[in-house]
Amino acid sequence: MKKVVVAFSGGLDTSYTVMKLAKEGYEVYAACANTGGFSAEQLVANERNAYRLGAKQYVTLDVTQEYYEKSLKYMIYGNVMRNNCYPISVSSERIFQAIAIARYAKEIGADAIAHGSTGAGNDQIRFDMTFLVMAPGVEIIT
Repeated sequence: MKKVVVAFSGGLDTSYTVMKLAKEGYEVYAACANTGGFSAEQLVANERNAYRLGAKQYVTLDVTQEYYEKSLKYMIYGNVMRNNCYPISVSSERIFQAIAIARYAKEIGADAIAHGSTGAGNDQIRFDMTFLVMAPGVEIIT
């Protein structure tokens, strides 16, 4: 049985990914890389839902401090805004989430890493490129 880590936000795409891979016979490890955007209630719901969808294990990877120290604080200090409206943080946030997921996958000896990002945006590229660099040789399921 192949062991797969699913980057799990609890949304529709990642929920489907957990359920689909579990039904296909994968040993699914759902991992939520929290950069600070999840409430305590949402993290509890994520865990409950991951198990209901077929995950063997669920874990929350807290990367809030690392994300703040290495990225977000510089955007705040520099007033880096998209369209002069909101901090341009999502693109860097995905990198920190992907790094945490790749570390976890290596730690548990996963055969594959999966995520629910689609080719419609840049998140798939951010996740895939980070996984390729941080976890070479581990299969990427998108």
